[in-house]
Amino acid sequence: MLCTIHRLGVIGYGEAYQLQLELCRRRLNGEIPDAVLLLEHPPTVTVGKTGKLDNVLVSPDELKANGVSLFFTDRGGDVTYHGPGQLVIYPILDLRERNRDVHAYVHDLEEVVVRTLSKMGLRSNRQSHSGVWIGEEQIAAIGIAIKHWITMHGIALNIKPQEDYFRLINPCGMAGVPVTSVNALIGREVPLEEISEIVISEFQAIFGLETIEPRDYTLSSLLPSASGGMDA
Repeated sequence: MLCTIHRLGVIGYGEAYQLQLELCRRRLNGEIPDAVLLLEHPPTVTVGKTGKLDNVLVSPDELKANGVSLFFTDRGGDVTYHGPGQLVIYPILDLRERNRDVHAYVHDLEEVVVRTLSKMGLRSNRQSHSGVWIGEEQIAAIGIAIKHWITMHGIALNIKPQEDYFRLINPCGMAGVPVTSVNALIGREVPLEEISEIVISEFQAIFGLETIEPRDYTLSSLLPSASGGMDA
């Protein structure tokens, strides 16, 4: 299956959300093939549709004072932090062409991360909670939404985030859960671009994708005005 790969650099959460909505609409209508967005967000806390604001451990004013945006969003799961040094992966895939199997889709997202980390010499595992772990430390969070069988949201893989920000929340709604990162575990700086290449390769293998990176247009042309914090 054909899939376009889009490397967006650092992009605000609201802008990325609006972009996903537009790509989902176009994918549903058959106007575009599957797509995978690779990006980073500025410091951002998101609360999923089943999330509890109690899992944000400081007030909105304190978040703002620390330069952190707050969004209420429609993905599954609880509270998540996004920020620089974290590779965020948003697949826009049509599950109508993949047996409409949500559990298999989440498992395959986890498998992308497990295999990527293995290529970095790291042995990871799954637990009862979705995501990927190194021992008891979470290294990747997964939260998705599906609209008319088109996927949104996805994976947040910690490469070299500023880990102090995770202390502002209970990650994924779990108090006291430690988080870790690729750089902390392997003891050297790994460029996000290096890991992005492995991620793309694993998406190709696991989801059976033929990937291209279009150069003839910019995704910004698809965007309406991006929404601000607290709105998504």
